[in-house]
Amino acid sequence: MKRRKAREFALQILYQYDITGHLPDDETFNGRREGSPVSGDVNDFAKDLVFGTIENIEEIDGILLSAARNWEIGRIAAVDRGILRLSIYELLFRDDIPAAVTLNEAIEIAKKYSTGESYSFINGILDNVRKTINKRVH
Repeated sequence: MKRRKAREFALQILYQYDITGHLPDDETFNGRREGSPVSGDVNDFAKDLVFGTIENIEEIDGILLSAARNWEIGRIAAVDRGILRLSIYELLFRDDIPAAVTLNEAIEIAKKYSTGESYSFINGILDNVRKTINKRVH
């Protein structure tokens, strides 16, 4: 399975959710992405990421705001907000994914989909989140 493809697909769906406020339905996941069908494994992982993020969005946003000192959710670019939410979900709830992998994937996706400086901002926020989570665990 190509998890990066699933993360990119999840980001697109979270972006749509963030802008419209409409929950994604099965048609969202059963459609086509960039002209080719999304495979079952990619689709399943994306679905887990999307619904896991949405179901825990209040906790995720609270952690995001704590880590992004002096920022408001609405001031963070929608794409960056989606990458951060998705990544914080992984850090909090997906023990099967190492934190270093989550951070690296977030940075690479930000380089592809966001502005030239966004990856640095995202890296800083997620590093703060990772440190906070590690303190709670230990």
